[in-house]
Amino acid sequence: MPAPSSYPVPLEALLKELRRLPGVGPKSAERMALWLLGPDTERAFSLSSAITSAAEAIRHCAKCGFFSCGEICPICADPLREGREICVVEQATDILPMEKTGIFNGRYHSLGGKLSPLDHVGPDQLRIGALLERIDTEKPSEIILALSADVEGGATTSYLAEILKGKNVPVSRVAHGLPAGGGLEHADALTLQNALSGRSKV
Repeated sequence: MPAPSSYPVPLEALLKELRRLPGVGPKSAERMALWLLGPDTERAFSLSSAITSAAEAIRHCAKCGFFSCGEICPICADPLREGREICVVEQATDILPMEKTGIFNGRYHSLGGKLSPLDHVGPDQLRIGALLERIDTEKPSEIILALSADVEGGATTSYLAEILKGKNVPVSRVAHGLPAGGGLEHADALTLQNALSGRSKV
């Protein structure tokens, strides 16, 4: 009997799906699949259950774009948050590092990305319209642009600063204690604190 040239169909299907994950190549996908299908098959069922539960329960906050189990996330729903500033970040994952500093008591707004013509990401693909609507309805005391220090982040900051000129609201950007080319998710709490407290008007 000739040796098999591939894994059984269900395993090949699992490998295909694992390779769709960011940063996962064929070898990594194979290691993960074989670990999941090892002697302790309970871990495969636990992972499957956790993924299903998260996919069914998690959505993006209708206001800021952060992860939530309801229409509005706990940050936006918190009546004790006194700050009237809106801190604009690129991704929902940027909000948690800012929260962990404990120094910002305002609201957030995730754009869902940054301007990148090469990736076909323009203003219409970002949550810029939603930001403008929030400014009109919430009347924030300040807009803080906390975007990454790379080329696309800088372009997005400049674009937002320009379109916000007619909104009659102060606009500032975080100080560039953030590493060039880096985002908020890679910065430590002290760096974020210094960047936020040292923000400048734009």
